[in-house]
Amino acid sequence: MTSFRAAVVQFEPTPDQPEANLGTVERLARDAVRGGARLVVFPEMCLLGYWHLRRHSPERLHELAQRADGPMVGRVLALAKELDAGIGVGFLETDVDGKLFNAYAVCLPDGDVHVHRKLHAFEHEEIASGSSYTVFDTPWGFRAGVLICWDNNLVENVRITALLGATVLLAPHQTGGTNSRSPHGMKPIPLPVWENRHTDPKAVEEAFNGPSGRGWLLRWLPARAHDNGMFLLFSNGVGRDDDELRTGNAMILDPYGRIVAETPVPDEAVVTADLDLDLVPLATGRRWMRGRRPELYGLLTQVMGDELDPRAARFSTDPVSR
Repeated sequence: MTSFRAAVVQFEPTPDQPEANLGTVERLARDAVRGGARLVVFPEMCLLGYWHLRRHSPERLHELAQRADGPMVGRVLALAKELDAGIGVGFLETDVDGKLFNAYAVCLPDGDVHVHRKLHAFEHEEIASGSSYTVFDTPWGFRAGVLICWDNNLVENVRITALLGATVLLAPHQTGGTNSRSPHGMKPIPLPVWENRHTDPKAVEEAFNGPSGRGWLLRWLPARAHDNGMFLLFSNGVGRDDDELRTGNAMILDPYGRIVAETPVPDEAVVTADLDLDLVPLATGRRWMRGRRPELYGLLTQVMGDELDPRAARFSTDPVSR
């Protein structure tokens, strides 16, 4: 297979309402498949909503969490089989020991389910970080990988995913409009910009496509695709997420870091594109990786002494000394 049609979705989840969000997933997945998509990528934590979870008690989080083989993922798997398409969704997972994870399940039409646990979870002290990469064979002849939101910001994670053989990276997010500590990072977008989107569409379009939305993404996201010679399927929330706004900007990038398809629409949207898989073998990033000198990279695995856990790193206000 040299061409494969995929879709990325942006929508605004209803907080703590998995039934409503599953309904949205089903509706939009059917839309994408009618458009020819064989793989449909939904945002991070899309079955529950995201940023409000930091306000929940541990007890409430455990009430909302489900096993990867539980009924929520089971419904998505049944839909994947019915539509003969892969469907990726974000959810709050609990394991056999009751440990919580920000997780993402890719349900394939052959019945396989691949679950990635966010490697750098910071949403709540009760939510643990995963400790393994997720790369798998697909029924369509290519290997895919999953990295959730902040996982993609650390270049090592994307490179390792590529070295494990992934040529298509699923990158579900809840981003845009965050309160970055960096002076030139993202900044919050006022909630009225979203609330008044129908009466002032220009304001919301400018905000979502500006430096706290699409402008921020284009500083780094194309590099992840280009430098590793992989397709990147970026899915994101859009609209209100507790006291922040997510900016959507769903897009599909090719192994040269070029945007194949995207939506500038500040609303629910499905973005579909054909992936020309023949681009991968000669992609610049793939050729560069063959020139690596692993014997020089031992420093990457050494503990430097100033490492922080994901929550401390995400919320620290201290400048980095080196």
